Amino acid sequence: MNKLVLLLGGLLFVSTSKVHAQMDASIKLNEVMTNNEASLQDEYGQQKAWIEIENISHSTYNIRGMYLTTDRSVLDKSMSVPERIKRMSMIPNGDARTSLSGRQHLVLFCNSQPNLGTLHLSVNVDPSRPVWVALYNGNATQLIDSITVPVLAANQSYARIANNGNASDWEVKSGDRVTPSIANITTVNESKIDKFKREDPHGFAMAIMAMGIVFLCLALLWIFFTLFGMFMRHQETAKKVINQQPIKPITKTVEKTIEIGHKTGVILQEGLNTKGIDREIYMAVIGLALRQYEDDIHDVESGVITIKPKDTGWDDEYSQMTHLHEPVMPTSHLGQHIPTGPELK
Repeated sequence: MNKLVLLLGGLLFVSTSKVHAQMDASIKLNEVMTNNEASLQDEYGQQKAWIEIENISHSTYNIRGMYLTTDRSVLDKSMSVPERIKRMSMIPNGDARTSLSGRQHLVLFCNSQPNLGTLHLSVNVDPSRPVWVALYNGNATQLIDSITVPVLAANQSYARIANNGNASDWEVKSGDRVTPSIANITTVNESKIDKFKREDPHGFAMAIMAMGIVFLCLALLWIFFTLFGMFMRHQETAKKVINQQPIKPITKTVEKTIEIGHKTGVILQEGLNTKGIDREIYMAVIGLALRQYEDDIHDVESGVITIKPKDTGWDDEYSQMTHLHEPVMPTSHLGQHIPTGPELK
């Protein structure tokens, strides 16, 4: 019976420890200010270094009894728990503000005295050098979260960007962007230049982008001048062809013009040689040639046959009678010729 009780007690302790470990992992360091000159004030109107803690889960968790420290010596695993606790500052009990609901934040003041209030801790923060900040569980044995804060200018803070615990997800925020007791907003009032500097602190991306832009401009210029040169060479070749081998359009109109001009010249030349053609005839010939050229009827037959009447006299009765009947000379019954008309004389 005793063994069964002990076994159940052990299982309950282990399960409770796992639940607490999971809950402890939801508590994160969120923002730290080591050089506070004109930023957040405590209830006494003093500016002190402060550490912000956030519950990143959606469940309520009380952080009372947890420890904060800036002494790296506590990382020594051979150090006893009482000795480690001496180098830490415990978050006191008895304050409702230590019970953090989901996504809630709590600011704790450092370099202070616990007797000034629940949110005042004796954690030592030196603004002149980098500060290592660590959060331990209530047993002072398990490291929950830690971050090394660089040297900050006055009123600057070191804030988390994402809630995954990676040191690379932290950034330095200027005094006008510090957000104690609320969620960190890294995109508000952050110019593109500042964001570029944060994401590319060494300037490698800037150098690659600048060289890419230069090479792109050079490529576009090369394409433009290549096409322009091809166009100019084409124009020059076309001019040479026109000057050396002019293209003579051979059309029906040109042929007819040459033919009419040739015939007109021949007629005029013959008229000048013979001197038998009047000037009016020249003008008539030229006008006819131009008329033929205008109407485009040269060498085009109309297909109309014109028959002019002519009197041949073939149907004259007298002509037919004299043509078909010879005159008969009168003779006697003896066969002698009988004179007629003038022969009687």
